[in-house]
Amino acid sequence: MGIFSSIKNAIFGSDKKDEKPAAAPAATPAAAPAASQPRAIDEVDVAARLDAMPGADKLNWRTSIVDLMKLINVDSSYQNRKELAQELGNADYSGSAEDNILLHRQTMRELAKNGGKVPAEFTD
Repeated sequence: MGIFSSIKNAIFGSDKKDEKPAAAPAATPAAAPAASQPRAIDEVDVAARLDAMPGADKLNWRTSIVDLMKLINVDSSYQNRKELAQELGNADYSGSAEDNILLHRQTMRELAKNGGKVPAEFTD
């Protein structure tokens, strides 16, 4: 699992494809048709989820990739940020302030592509 997957799972929740109730096969016949219908995927309000996390009010996660990673308990070391940048297509990451701002925006854009509702100011 990559760094971005760790970030996405910390915000969206882990991918739990097999989380459907084990009792589903034993469900009544009336419940079976509803279970077989595709469910709509809800957008995850990224800002609301992050704001609700303990310590969010003490970190500048809205603009800082380091603080974002700290908030969700992902190692924010240079090596991990460099790996994240590479996962998102930035092979020239140097760890500068400009690179970190760009990395934060790239991360937010990628969260939006993966079903996150992300305010425009985080991606522009």
